[in-house]
Amino acid sequence: GGPGTVPGGPLTERPLEGKVVVVTGAARGIGAAIAQVVAREGARVVAVDIPAAGEGLSATANAIGGSALQLDITAPDAGARIAAHVASRYGKRIHGMVHNAGITRDKLLANTDAGRWASVLGVNLAAELRINQVLLGPAVDGGLADGGRIVGVSSTSGLAGNRGQANYAASKAGVAGLVRGMAPD
Repeated sequence: GGPGTVPGGPLTERPLEGKVVVVTGAARGIGAAIAQVVAREGARVVAVDIPAAGEGLSATANAIGGSALQLDITAPDAGARIAAHVASRYGKRIHGMVHNAGITRDKLLANTDAGRWASVLGVNLAAELRINQVLLGPAVDGGLADGGRIVGVSSTSGLAGNRGQANYAASKAGVAGLVRGMAPD
């Protein structure tokens, strides 16, 4: 094979066939691309994003034959609502939970107020932890299946920092630590 060819012919395996994958921040950008890829691999996708992104969220879900769930992931009941949606819509448990949703509220640290700091940490890190705690409950209908996976999307900013993004860098470093810490679970 030369450039642009795939040895062995077209890909026909669909390793996620019939499995349910939840993707947050799925209305656009990286989240929409993740949703498309896992759908292509056979997954039934639950695309999650905030109500304000409803139009983009519906477009993503419709394009891949998935379902849209308008949800603020920082809501205290977000994990329960995700699980209930999966249980009622698919009658299954989640095979993959992709925490992609994230926000930035850039300002130099000296000018960052508590609200700006808390909003970034709340969306990018705390919401993931709360949702995981619910989905890992073995008795939760629509929770994480045996052998299921939780993916936390981080950033190089979490490793190297970025001027004006102390809150974002802290949140993404936290995601990396959370993944390492929760991996045995």
